[in-house]
Amino acid sequence: MLPEQFTGGCACGAIRYRSEGIARYMGNCHCRDCQQATGSAYFPAVLVKQADFKLEKGDPKWFERRADRGHAMLRGFCSDCGSPLFLINKASEGAMILFAGSLDDPSWYAPSRDIYVNSAQPWDKMDPNLPKADGMPA
Repeated sequence: MLPEQFTGGCACGAIRYRSEGIARYMGNCHCRDCQQATGSAYFPAVLVKQADFKLEKGDPKWFERRADRGHAMLRGFCSDCGSPLFLINKASEGAMILFAGSLDDPSWYAPSRDIYVNSAQPWDKMDPNLPKADGMPA
C-alpha cells in the first residue's frame, strides 16, 4: 500500500521534504550518470508531482548535467553531509524525482521496471521479474 503522503531528508537533517501525494512512478535507473550520482549500481527513483513536493527545511546544492537526449538533469543534494535527495529532469516538466534512500520510510519502495540496463554493471543482480529497457522508455 502506497502512502498518500510521506517525508524524507538528508543524513544530517539539514534538509527535509514532504510529498502530499502518492508516488506516480517507481523504478531503477542503471545509467552511468545515476551510478556516479549514487555511488552504487543504480538510482532507485520515486517520481511525484512537483506540485505535491514541499521543501520544508534547508537549501539543497544543485548539480546540472546534460542527459543523453540533451536536456538538463538537476540533482539536489545536501552540501553538509553529501546525501543525494532529488532530481529534476527538464524533459519531465512538473515532476520531482526522489532518491528512495532519502525517504524516512523507504520500505514501501516497489520498482516497476529497470531502465538503462545496457549500462548495468555485471555485478548488479537485477530482479528478473521486472521489465527491462536498454535506455529511457518512450
